[in-house]
Amino acid sequence: MTSKTPPRPTQAQGSSRDDRLKAALKANLARRKAQARSRKAAQTTDTDTPSGNTKNTDKE
Repeated sequence: MTSKTPPRPTQAQGSSRDDRLKAALKANLARRKAQARSRKAAQTTDTDTPSGNTKNTDKE
C-alpha cells in the first residue's frame, strides 16, 4: 500500500516564499520610516519651546 504523492513544486514554493519575504521587508521598512518621521516630528516640536517644556509656567 504505497501511496503516490505528486512531487512538490520547489520553484513555485520558493518564489512564493521570496514574495512573502519581500513583502514583509517592505512593510517593515515602511513602518521603521514612519517611526523615524514621527520621532523627528516629536523632537522638533519639543525643541521649539525655549526651555523644552510644553507647559506654560508663567502665571499672570
